[in-house]
Amino acid sequence: MYFRDRRDAGRQLAARLGHLKGTDAVVLGLPRGGVPVAAEVAQALAAPLDVCMVRKLGVPVQPELGMGAIGEGDVRVINDDVVRTARVTPDALAEVEVRERGVLERRARRYRADREPVDTRGRTVVVVDDGLATGSTARVACRIARARGAERVVLAVPVAPHDWTARLGDDADELICVHAPWDFFAIGQFYADFAQTDDEEVMACLEEAVARRPSTRRTEPRHGGPEDLDVDVPAGTAVLRGHLTLPEDAAGVVLFAHGSGSSRHSPRNRFVARGLNRAGLGTLLFDLLTEEEESDRAHVFDTGLLARRLADATGWLRGRPEIRGLAVGYFGASTGAAAALRAAAEPDARITAVVSRGGRPDLAGPRLPAVTAPTLLIVGGHDELVLDLNREARARLRCESRLAVVPGATHLFEEPGALEQVTDLARAWFTDHMAPIPHGAG
Repeated sequence: MYFRDRRDAGRQLAARLGHLKGTDAVVLGLPRGGVPVAAEVAQALAAPLDVCMVRKLGVPVQPELGMGAIGEGDVRVINDDVVRTARVTPDALAEVEVRERGVLERRARRYRADREPVDTRGRTVVVVDDGLATGSTARVACRIARARGAERVVLAVPVAPHDWTARLGDDADELICVHAPWDFFAIGQFYADFAQTDDEEVMACLEEAVARRPSTRRTEPRHGGPEDLDVDVPAGTAVLRGHLTLPEDAAGVVLFAHGSGSSRHSPRNRFVARGLNRAGLGTLLFDLLTEEEESDRAHVFDTGLLARRLADATGWLRGRPEIRGLAVGYFGASTGAAAALRAAAEPDARITAVVSRGGRPDLAGPRLPAVTAPTLLIVGGHDELVLDLNREARARLRCESRLAVVPGATHLFEEPGALEQVTDLARAWFTDHMAPIPHGAG
């Protein structure tokens, strides 16, 4: 394996692109899997991030085999050899193209929301994917960049076959690849984690990049204005990595407790956090465990340890001058919800609201009746086991509480519109229950 995941691949790729920093470059990620890679590159280059909308044209009887690709602006590349070998008729090719162009246009609207595409005219455009196999999609992406006025096109990928440069022709001015092995069979074979990237992660990456513009990320807080910075969170003897976002005149701040196997990079938590930021609420997403601790699965399910880490992070956050007087809430996902409720149950916690997404509040055990913070439990309608566990846990709560069921949603809320409903519910709950704490109370 060359890469732990796409984020790791993006960091390794960014190390090969340092010569582009300060060149007014634009980074275009290919949805879906290329966007998390591109997000790391864009951050390292202090460059804006956008998507380059491309759809593979799969052979009708073997969709995983690409016979070409299409992109925005009616750009089209066809692999005549594949079309001929697979005996694809012109009518069949046209039918696939019409279907895929519809998908492309819908996703472009969903990813960018009401934002215009980043202006690439006269600039260096870095096209990024999570890997290159046949090269059809990459060629289309480079042509899209040209059509959008790019002065120079750089194609950058973490991994590709040893002969990959011969597949690109002159579609790019510069080709960058971290690894080009001879034993290449599929992109995923070089990743320890090659889980499918979903739309929510793509949108979270784009929103995170937009939040960094026009200035780059700071390393020290600037008082009296909005903050968006990486932080080191002391928790006992550990130092945990996190990201703090504090809108100007924030009404409160929400700490996120992620579930097992997740981290501060959780695309779903980042998506919800951005929704809270737009409503004027600050957010702290941080790793509950160090990298070494994550390797021990016992730590991942140690609710007591995770709750202590959350409480330590809360104390550290309240000690920051710009947080003084702000209400504090918890957002827990999956097993992180148990840690959030357990931490909120402590006598001196002073947590004003708790939201659980697809959570396991039952794991908070006997601490549930001690929770005083108003608690919202959000569960997918098709997540039947967790729904039953949440009903049982709510019956043990003595605080104000509500169980909100998102119809048709499963445990990860991957269905279209499901995570948006989670965000709306969480935003309403926090804004209704969080109020500034008088200075004398802290």
